[in-house]
Amino acid sequence: MFKTLKNEIQVVFERDPAARSVWEVIFCYPGFHAVIHHRMAHFFYRHRCFFIARFISHISRFMTGIEIHPGAKIGRGFFIDHGGGVVIGETAEIGDNVTIYQGVTLGGTGKEKGKRHPTIGNNVTISAGAKVLGSFAVGDNVKIGGGSVVLSSVPPDCTVVGVPGRIVIREGNRINSDGVDLEHHILPDPIADMLKSMQDKIQELEDKIEGYAKEANSHENIQYSQWEQRRISNA
Repeated sequence: MFKTLKNEIQVVFERDPAARSVWEVIFCYPGFHAVIHHRMAHFFYRHRCFFIARFISHISRFMTGIEIHPGAKIGRGFFIDHGGGVVIGETAEIGDNVTIYQGVTLGGTGKEKGKRHPTIGNNVTISAGAKVLGSFAVGDNVKIGGGSVVLSSVPPDCTVVGVPGRIVIREGNRINSDGVDLEHHILPDPIADMLKSMQDKIQELEDKIEGYAKEANSHENIQYSQWEQRRISNA
């Protein structure tokens, strides 16, 4: 138990530069509280003490604003930053060294029985407000952008953004030496790239039109002789 507490506290110091002391982590970090409560609830869940497990989970949700079903399987080095509004479903499975931010949902898409929540690999970062919905796998070293809605499986070493989520980087992520990538703000924006490309194209067309107009003005005196221009102006 003490080894688990020490590891969970160490995870907070590794990934949150705002953490200043062990006592601050123990008493003031809802993500830490939620993970510790889940470890306890999951123990009772595995021993089929479902009411006790759900009661511990309910108390944790009341205290932290983070809802983790006691049936969810969570690996080592799991970190919830801020944590408000996080929801993790019963059959969700989370690997090692996973970081998620506030508003993340690991949920299902229907009332079917059995496995209905996602399986998250190792060294995954899920940014604020992202929704991962359904029974599929998210590979190792994946980064999911803020506000994304992921509805299908994601291969390893990818970055996913958008609604619905789409892969924008594959096998090109910069992964930190310790295997945990927390730079979830460094994400490509395909819509902004498309608008920039359109803007460049419009500017190119405007430059061409302006050039044609100047060329036409420079040659307008060639169409008529001076006598014909005076006759047209007098008319």
